Amino acid sequence: MLNLEDLEKKINSELTTKINSTNIKHAQLYIDIDKEDLLDVVLFLKTNKDTKFRQLIDITVVDYPESAKRFKVVYLFLSHEFNQRLVLNYLINENEIIPSLTSVFPSANWMEREVFDMYGVDFKDHPDLRRILTDYGFEGHPLRKDFPLTGHTEVRYSEDEKKVVMEPVKLEQNFRNFDYESPWEGTKYIKEETEKNDKKN
Repeated sequence: MLNLEDLEKKINSELTTKINSTNIKHAQLYIDIDKEDLLDVVLFLKTNKDTKFRQLIDITVVDYPESAKRFKVVYLFLSHEFNQRLVLNYLINENEIIPSLTSVFPSANWMEREVFDMYGVDFKDHPDLRRILTDYGFEGHPLRKDFPLTGHTEVRYSEDEKKVVMEPVKLEQNFRNFDYESPWEGTKYIKEETEKNDKKN
């Protein structure tokens, strides 16, 4: 079994041109690659006798809307045999199509569908790429930072139509005029009243 430092050296020596950078933090190995090298790197990590990262824990995305390469795609792997964790990531543009891992890890099927649904990232060669967490006809991708907190539509039961209806979000006036102050500091009208009392005294 290799310790994390030896594992880092082994991966860098075996996959020289496919690794952009490596780093050890929080007792985990972080690897930065390009999306074109994803399948080669993952196959090596899964099958090599010194790595054996045979469980894909999760796939997620980090959204940086102000960056040219908007999304960082992150894969979390676990080696049960060596009790080691590895984080693999790369950056992509908003409309890039990335390789699917379902041929190497069948469990990636649902994880990639979640990423597609929540962030709008497309996967090439995915067997069933469709929404998994949101409803039919849902607009947008809820975990993107430019998605409105209230959403675009709301669902309610209509007594008139005797069914569930979807309609544009209607915000009550008190939501629109919310002052975003901490309740510990007091709301605006309380502050004004306090200031008046202080001036009188």
